[in-house]
Amino acid sequence: MSKCVADILSLIQEKNIKMVDFKMVDINGQYRHVTIPAENFSEDTMKSGIGFDASNYGYAVVEKSDMVFIPDPDTAVVDPFCSIPTLSMTGNAMIIDTPENRPLAQYPRNIVRAAVEKMKKDGVADTMMILPEFEFYLFDQAGWQVSGRELSATVDASQSYWNSATEGQGVIVPKQKNYHIAKPFDTSFECRSEMCMLMKEAGIEINYHHPEVAASGQYEIEPQLGEVVHMADATMMIKYIIRNTALKYGKTATFMPKPIYGEAGSGMHVHMLLLKDGQPVFSDDNGYAHLSETAHYFMGGLLKHIASLCALTNPSTNSFKRLVPGFEAPVTVGYATSNRSAVIRIPAYAKSPEKRRFELRNPDATCNPYFCYAAILMAGLDGIKNKIDPHANGWGPYDFNLFHLSDEEKAKLQGLPTRLEDALDALEADHDYLTADGVFPEELLKNFIKAKRAECSELSRIPNPAEFERYYNL
Repeated sequence: MSKCVADILSLIQEKNIKMVDFKMVDINGQYRHVTIPAENFSEDTMKSGIGFDASNYGYAVVEKSDMVFIPDPDTAVVDPFCSIPTLSMTGNAMIIDTPENRPLAQYPRNIVRAAVEKMKKDGVADTMMILPEFEFYLFDQAGWQVSGRELSATVDASQSYWNSATEGQGVIVPKQKNYHIAKPFDTSFECRSEMCMLMKEAGIEINYHHPEVAASGQYEIEPQLGEVVHMADATMMIKYIIRNTALKYGKTATFMPKPIYGEAGSGMHVHMLLLKDGQPVFSDDNGYAHLSETAHYFMGGLLKHIASLCALTNPSTNSFKRLVPGFEAPVTVGYATSNRSAVIRIPAYAKSPEKRRFELRNPDATCNPYFCYAAILMAGLDGIKNKIDPHANGWGPYDFNLFHLSDEEKAKLQGLPTRLEDALDALEADHDYLTADGVFPEELLKNFIKAKRAECSELSRIPNPAEFERYYNL
């Protein structure tokens, strides 16, 4: 049920709220916030909004009008990490140039909402449901130094195999043997359980949590399927809850795709399905893996545009240190049932018509979730519009482990970009599907590519310790 201003005022009184916090999102997908005393919140707040400078959030705004942030009352939640009772809301950025204002087209939440409107306009579906899986590391300590005299990064997890000689209680997990491991080796169980309870209080239903493969503190939390705009908001809140709860337990959380050399990387696999009038669009008893022709065309769009998608779904140089063969990382452009080595995997356990779906396995949580989910939807819609058949294009189905192919056979397969620079090149050359109907503004993509190229250039000039190991004595 949608909330209104009266509902928020009632909640403020009921919970004895002292502060109202507005959480905005910058171009990189990080929260920024502005806070007002609760007594200042009124119906005018919802109409007039909170002024902000969009250029400081990374957006190359061409409009000269002032920007305001309009909170969405449906996102209201009591912030569990504030000692002073605080109500938190996210919302939409608007341009003040009409009596009603108009959406700031570059603002991430407005982009995913625009993608949903395009889906409805095309008549494909009226609802996109997604389920992102959150893999992350919890460390007891993390630190780094990048200066003229020192280049270093250190992390520690007490149960990790590298502490086998010093851990007094012998609670040690062997390398790459952490998957579903139980207590006493699962040292963050209570921490993750509290994370999940806080997510539920924030309106985010959870399927489960568990230890992941890497022995150095890798875990996963999986929410339930949810509508795409809600899940984009939920993605931000889930990361917020994970990080803040970790600090409460004396730990630090990271969604960095590859923080540990030689251990599994952390991804954010995105499951998806479409509904129209409450009925599943992707289900067909007679189709491959019980998926409809529309579902296959959607997959075809994803696979056709996958290289450019990577710039938005995997937007860090570290992302591509995860996307390498050997760690269940999806590196092959293709689809299959129950095959984790293909970019698109169809889970065999999703048997009922309303749950039949597939997952895109390459994304990671360094992405801006609003850009990521909107881009996925736009690529799929392009596939449906142009009837891009993944089988006819030679993208599968690959119902075998692609890692076991011979080198000669592997050479015939199409792979993901191996560097962020290559993904940016692809996005520069292939983005018409994103700008269709003005969903992704051209100016935003140009600004994003420019900023990411500068990031790549800067990082490429910094020596790293592995180079000292290889070249210092040459």
